[in-house]
Amino acid sequence: MMNRSHTCGELRAHHVGQEVTLTGWVAVHRDMGAFRFIDLRDRYGTTQVRFENDATLVDASGILRPEWVVAVRGVVRHRGTNSNLQLPTGEVEVEATAFDVLNTADVPKFPIRDDVDANEDLRLAWRFLDLRRRPLQRNIVMRAEVTHSVRSFLVDEGFLELETPILTKSTPEGARDYLVPSRVHPGEFYALPQSPQLFKQLFMVAGYDRYYQIARCFRDEDLRADRQPEFTQIDLEVSFATPELLFDLCERLIARLWREQRGVELPLPFPRMGYAEAMLRYGIDRPDLRFGLEIVDCTALAADADFSVFSSAAQEAGMAVRGLRLPGAGSWSRKQIDACASLAAARGAKGLAWAKVSAEGWQGPVAKFFSADETLRWQTHMGAGEGDLLLWVADKVSTVCAALADLRKHAGESLGLVDNDAWRFVWITDFPLLDWDEEAQRWVAMHHPFTSPHPQDVAKLQSAPGEVRAQAYDLVLNGFELGGGSIRIHDRAIQSALFERLGIGSEEAEAKFGFLLRALRHGAPPHGGLAFGLDRIVMLLAGATSLRDVIAYPKTASASCLLTEAPSAVDTDQLRELGLALCSEEP
Repeated sequence: MMNRSHTCGELRAHHVGQEVTLTGWVAVHRDMGAFRFIDLRDRYGTTQVRFENDATLVDASGILRPEWVVAVRGVVRHRGTNSNLQLPTGEVEVEATAFDVLNTADVPKFPIRDDVDANEDLRLAWRFLDLRRRPLQRNIVMRAEVTHSVRSFLVDEGFLELETPILTKSTPEGARDYLVPSRVHPGEFYALPQSPQLFKQLFMVAGYDRYYQIARCFRDEDLRADRQPEFTQIDLEVSFATPELLFDLCERLIARLWREQRGVELPLPFPRMGYAEAMLRYGIDRPDLRFGLEIVDCTALAADADFSVFSSAAQEAGMAVRGLRLPGAGSWSRKQIDACASLAAARGAKGLAWAKVSAEGWQGPVAKFFSADETLRWQTHMGAGEGDLLLWVADKVSTVCAALADLRKHAGESLGLVDNDAWRFVWITDFPLLDWDEEAQRWVAMHHPFTSPHPQDVAKLQSAPGEVRAQAYDLVLNGFELGGGSIRIHDRAIQSALFERLGIGSEEAEAKFGFLLRALRHGAPPHGGLAFGLDRIVMLLAGATSLRDVIAYPKTASASCLLTEAPSAVDTDQLRELGLALCSEEP
């Protein structure tokens, strides 16, 4: 076989006259009469190869088919007036003098081209072909570059890349674990890690003060476009850390990635916003700050309204009346407004009140409940003017937030207010430590049970758990959570108190987390960390719309691999060896 001298994306005008050897896949084969041409492709680019029809190579070149693997030796020639300046290699071509078919190929299941319109399931089933397309190649190469850059940055900052176990202990306090049965210990199971959380904390106790890992993690949860059952984290932990130290470190890392991959200089430091403020202004803890449309709290104003839906909600604990002003949306049709009502209903809202602001007053179902003076007062409160559309939700605070957050996003996109070229980062801080689970009727950790409460709030763990703030923080970009972390609990007494508040008794705590509690008795330093979603970062850098576009071998929304047809049944002998039997019916 001929050894490659150059890649298919390398040749330029200064190579003219040189003898070169290229290897790759036939992308296009053209018969132009006196000459035959192929576009030879590899992951670096495409180069045109020319064969003379009266040359001894004609027979070989005449039978070429797309995706055959070939090697070509020849001389680089300038294409002159036939140059294709759309391609980096477009000024030159290779005049073939030797040629070898290294392998043939079946007809591809879909065309291997950038703008292919094939069904995604088909492309996933034939992923090795899909990965030849340039858009996916760019994404996968970018992912490798990002990973390399992260490693380089963190090593320069004194971090050690340390590995943590993949087979570990099940501690079901978050999403469902993927369980792995043990053959050696019948009836017992490992779990695949949802994160390296506890092990990286143990590294801090062990004295490895700056840890990082490009960590594979697994969560058995419902999927959507930006989630996968297995995913990759940029995981880090620092001893003697403060939030300020971690913010500075992470901002410089993110700024480096955006500089290298997008040529963008991000202004530092990133702005910060408390969780309570984010929920009040945007209804969500990962707000998209590329546009305004802030939520307006109308609860106090609604207490005296003649509209009972508003007044009753305003006077009941745990309820709120909040709204949105949509500038210029007074021209929206009833169909468009009904679509908004459907969005609110999908979030549990019992209804959506609305009014169009016109020169003659309000128009809409609620207009009759408001006098001219009241409409003026409400318009002033919401900053509304003629031609605007006003939307309100009156319900439980959580429902109001969820409904208006979705409506805000929908309206921002529909009104063309989203600046798609903007990068709006924000740190969300001061999350509640605990959240009340109505179904289980108990307090649960909003992040995880190893997050430290604010020092001044520790005393409230027993008396007012809902008021305890966490030393937790998320980095949000354009409505996406890039990553999150916290200062951890390093005091055994506080960790035990939090377990107790979560309904985890001392015996259960010892059984599940005894190794951590023992470590906290042996000189655990203050520490904190963060995990970024590598898949999501690359998705945003690449301008992709789905994580599947930046993962080489992703799963579908049903957690299936169409390429390998996993998950699949296993032999009964394997089950027997593990001491397992399948139930014929669900319990």
